[in-house]
Amino acid sequence: MQTEKRNWKKGIFWFIFAVAVIAVYKLLDNLGEITTWLRGLISVLMPFIMALLLAYLFYLPCRKIEGIIKKVKVKFIKKRARWLSIFIVYLITIVLMLIIFKFIIPTVYESFMDLAKSLPGYYSSMIDTLEEIPEDSVLNKVDWKTIIEGLGEIKIEDFVNLEMIGAYAKGIIGVATSVFSVFVTIVVSMYLLAERSEIIEFARRLCGAIFNTNIYKTLAKYFRESNEIFFRFVSSQIIDAAIVGVLASIAMSLLGVKYAILLGFMIGLFNLIPYLGAIIAIAVAILITIFTGGITQAIWMAVVVIILQQIDANIINPKILGNSLEISPILVIFSVTVVGAYFGIMGMFLAVPMIAVVKLVLNDYIRYKEGLKEP
Repeated sequence: MQTEKRNWKKGIFWFIFAVAVIAVYKLLDNLGEITTWLRGLISVLMPFIMALLLAYLFYLPCRKIEGIIKKVKVKFIKKRARWLSIFIVYLITIVLMLIIFKFIIPTVYESFMDLAKSLPGYYSSMIDTLEEIPEDSVLNKVDWKTIIEGLGEIKIEDFVNLEMIGAYAKGIIGVATSVFSVFVTIVVSMYLLAERSEIIEFARRLCGAIFNTNIYKTLAKYFRESNEIFFRFVSSQIIDAAIVGVLASIAMSLLGVKYAILLGFMIGLFNLIPYLGAIIAIAVAILITIFTGGITQAIWMAVVVIILQQIDANIINPKILGNSLEISPILVIFSVTVVGAYFGIMGMFLAVPMIAVVKLVLNDYIRYKEGLKEP
């Protein structure tokens, strides 16, 4: 009887194994079709994915504004605090976007195109200037001409694939002009924010039903703390980048730097990437200013921007972000470099909160192990 039972179990095992092998073979054989189907599915779900992202980003502002509205004594307003908070947050967002697209984006675009057209002229001017340097000058000890000629061989296409930008621009325009997708995204994100209490409660009950108490508590703890780290980091970095970009643009405009708004926008944008972003942005800004305004202006610009970056790193950013991450600069640079190499710009941006979550889990594990070893 036991032999028959054992043989029956073996038969079931080998049957399941054979089915799994066939399934994997079919999956690999039809990988192209499956990939196409997945892309189509993601395309259909994209408005809902974007809605989820919007709801996540707007959650904290909505909650804070809702708390303020609930303090109002008028019963009619108090009863509709949640929807009013959602309306206010979206109204502020729309106004900010209109300002950006009306005033900032056109100026940045015009400056970028003008810089791209003027680069050959700046290059020729720099070569003429270097040829006028006396032979006994200290500057002649550095082979500037070779360096500048090397820079002259670099084309804008080496850094920016114009065809790719065109393709991305068409994609963005297509998404932006798709009224239905935008409408669905906004409406769904509003309902997600309005019904967030019910959604969170359902997720909590579902996890409680699937996992035992200890696993559920651990998952809830890490979800709560990871969410706080991600949200605080993302929101603070965006605010900090905007502040740095505005201050840098104003400072460079006062110094008379050409393309001040373009360079300030670039510095603010690169500031989203911790440590490495600021270094790259300042280096590019110095190089462009040398071409457009000379070495003296570039030095003054570099001094002012570096001072601004130090003020940001030591005063502004810690005030916005707080001390919640407390990660070593070496670990930050390592995570940005490694994660960025595999996941591009988005990976570089999200590397710090990701490594912060990993550090949180590892620290808890070490404390747990140390607790077990204590007598």
